[in-house]
Amino acid sequence: MPTYAYACKSCGHRFDAVQSFSDPTLTECPECRGELRKEYGSIGVTFNGSGFYRTDSRGSSGTGTSAAGGTSAPAASSKPEASPAAGA
Repeated sequence: MPTYAYACKSCGHRFDAVQSFSDPTLTECPECRGELRKEYGSIGVTFNGSGFYRTDSRGSSGTGTSAAGGTSAPAASSKPEASPAAGA
């Protein structure tokens, strides 16, 4: 269940409340009975690792580099090339 932060508009009292997604938002301060507002802070998600790049989920793009770090020559085709049609 998520934890929500609340602050009173009247007295400034701040507290956290563990509530279900379906629970109604709290509206009354437990200290002074004033009006509450829900506070929004940073999210609790942390990305660890070397980073996330747009190419991480893609296959090799054939940029011409080999695993050893050098450049590789394009593969030769085993099919003979078709000659241009005569009479065109």
